[in-house]
Amino acid sequence: MNFDESQTKTNLARAFAGECQAGARYQFIGQKAIKEGKKNIQMLMKDLAKNEMAHARVFWDLISSHGGTPDTNIEIKAGYPFQDGNIMDMIKTSANNEKSENTSIYPTFSKIAEDEGFKDIAEKFKLVALVENDHFMILDSLYNKLKSKAIYKSAVPLEWKCGHCGHTDTGKQAYNNCPLCDLSNDYIDLSFVNSAKK
Repeated sequence: MNFDESQTKTNLARAFAGECQAGARYQFIGQKAIKEGKKNIQMLMKDLAKNEMAHARVFWDLISSHGGTPDTNIEIKAGYPFQDGNIMDMIKTSANNEKSENTSIYPTFSKIAEDEGFKDIAEKFKLVALVENDHFMILDSLYNKLKSKAIYKSAVPLEWKCGHCGHTDTGKQAYNNCPLCDLSNDYIDLSFVNSAKK
């Protein structure tokens, strides 16, 4: 099939736009987190935004590398999530968005690309969907920990690492202030939220 006439080209453009918007949303959540003194949530959102922009670049490059006509515009019609409010609501909405990308949107785009003969693009959609599932698990776990006010507690011992100085402690509960640099637990690296859910 001619790439310029394919649904895959449109799907890549939709995916590019969606990933750019997700990257922006995570930056906005991070800005709210900074205002609330939650440096650790801001750092996590910065990492997620970086991932989303890397996905956007993959989709951009796929359009370019498949010889797409250098259109002034690629017409797309899609709904894009918009959620403002408090950090918890925005994290919950983002988790749901990531789940939808993983379970519905990107698998559908992958099948269409496969059917149209673009196996390399189909594979990229599958790989991005796997990352979006990881994002869902991280955000869903974070939301549940925030909701239960148990972000710094665990049923099993975890490594609590200061995102500022790198000091680590292991236990079922995090420190209130880092024993090394004395910053609050709002600087604890939140990479544990994904492993804690498993």
